[in-house]
Amino acid sequence: MAFLHISKREQRRRLAERLADPDKAWKFSAGDVQERALWERYLTAYEKLLARCSTPHAPWYVIPADRKWHRNLAVASVLVHALEDLGSRYPPPALSPAQARRLRAALGAG
Repeated sequence: MAFLHISKREQRRRLAERLADPDKAWKFSAGDVQERALWERYLTAYEKLLARCSTPHAPWYVIPADRKWHRNLAVASVLVHALEDLGSRYPPPALSPAQARRLRAALGAG
């Protein structure tokens, strides 16, 4: 699992941007400001959750999310490693290369 962490400073910047941009104003709620006042309590709760719920079998990854390109790269990296750890492989081909060539020729595909 991934926990996307946005710094308090970045959250403030994004909230202010939403208020200033009519195209983003729909994303803003007055409750955002009230919830932001609870930042330290949320941080403590997240730290407890991550410490208690992350296991070797099902780890949590804290992803810095202030910069979206960096967040996307980090999430993609975690996914690639998780998929590689599965050890999945393509099944062996059902046809030998010679059989495949003959069938392609029969189809007129070269």
